[in-house]
This record gives sequence, structure tokens and C-alpha cells, in this order.
Amino acid sequence: MCKYFYSLIAVGISLFANGQNAAPKIIKADTVSNRFLPTGLRIGIDAISLIRSKDNSFKGWEVNFDTDFSRYYFTVDYGYWATNQLLGNGRYTNAGNYFRVGADVNFLLKDPEKNMFFIGMRYGVSAFNESVEYKNTPLYPPFGPNQYALSNGSLSGHWLEVTSGLRIRIVSSFWMGMTARLKFAPSVSGAGKLSPYDMPGYGIVEEAPYWGFNYQLFWRFGWRETPNLREKK
Repeated sequence: MCKYFYSLIAVGISLFANGQNAAPKIIKADTVSNRFLPTGLRIGIDAISLIRSKDNSFKGWEVNFDTDFSRYYFTVDYGYWATNQLLGNGRYTNAGNYFRVGADVNFLLKDPEKNMFFIGMRYGVSAFNESVEYKNTPLYPPFGPNQYALSNGSLSGHWLEVTSGLRIRIVSSFWMGMTARLKFAPSVSGAGKLSPYDMPGYGIVEEAPYWGFNYQLFWRFGWRETPNLREKK
């Protein structure tokens, strides 16, 4: 996962350099307040979640939203996550929903195509349930195997993320993007005898920091031009 993150940074730096060289002459916005009015909304889906859902061990989806305030983007993600993992002597399952809210800073502000290389922060919240069933076989017969089941019916958790990635305009209103996530500070409440294992939206609770990666497809709905990107006549 680290190599994807470093590749992402390298591509972003390259786009940043090209954007600075190719940028047209800029006319400043008439007012500062007008410059910070949103110009459109992007709605996207995570392709990796859909691909992973073809496997019986995972089912899920994620939708993404962002809107611009000059070089700052307000973001919201919402998703569903369910796992079904075989253990050596049993099975672990969980299911739940999650959302993230946060902001990104775009370092390609002068790019006329509005491409993005960004760094941001997220706050994630998850609500889920989980259970584990396992079999314990005694060492000495004639006693048969014992079946055990533990569950957490209503868990809530949260975490923080540092993000970085790209948003590239492919054609017209269709965009593609990549987001690398460094997740940390997970916390889960509401657990019983079963120690929380896998939190939807985050991953393995005991692993912190924890890496995540999304490959996203976006459609942008714009309602006005970006004032500081108008070419000088």
C-alpha cells in the first residue's frame, strides 16, 4: 500500500508542475466572498468496494461527495461494509454502515481543467454489529466438540484519517480519482465479552495506523464558472 501512496505523491507533483507552467493568465475574482462560493458538486462511487464485493468474504459499497470553496473542498463519504471470514475453527461476521466528513486542500488551483492533487483530513464514524462462532474440541474423548458463540449487537466507533490523492477530469463531467488513507486513533464502544475486531470503514481495530485506498469514479454537476480561472481576453 505504501508504494501506491508514494506513486500518488509523485504523479501529483508532476501535475502540479505542469499546471503551473500551462496555466492561463488569471483575473482575480471581483470579491473575496464570491471566490469562496461553490461552483459545483461531485458525486462518486468507490470501484474497489464493488470489485471486492464479488468475493463471498466481503460485501460493500461507498459513495463520495465533494464541493469546492476556492482551493478547499468539503467532503462526505457514506458506505456499507460486511465481512464473512473463516477462522481456523469457526467463523467471524460483521455488518454496518459508516460515514466520513472532512476537507481537502487542492494544490493545483491554477489548473484550467480543475484537476486536483490534494491533502486532507477526515473524521470517520461507524455503527455495526459482529459475531464469532467457533468450535472447541477436547483433547480426550469421549467428550465431543463444544460450540461457542459470542456477539456484539450494537457497536459504535470513530477514527481519524490523513488523506492524499488525485482527481482527474477525463472527459466533460466524468472524473476519476484515487485516495490514499492513513487511518489512526480508532475507538469502539458498546462491546461485551467479544473484543471488537473489524470496524466498517476502518478495518482491523487493533492495527493503528491502518492503510486504506480508494479508486473512485465521479460525475460533476456544475452551476457556475470558477471566477479565478477565467482567461484574460
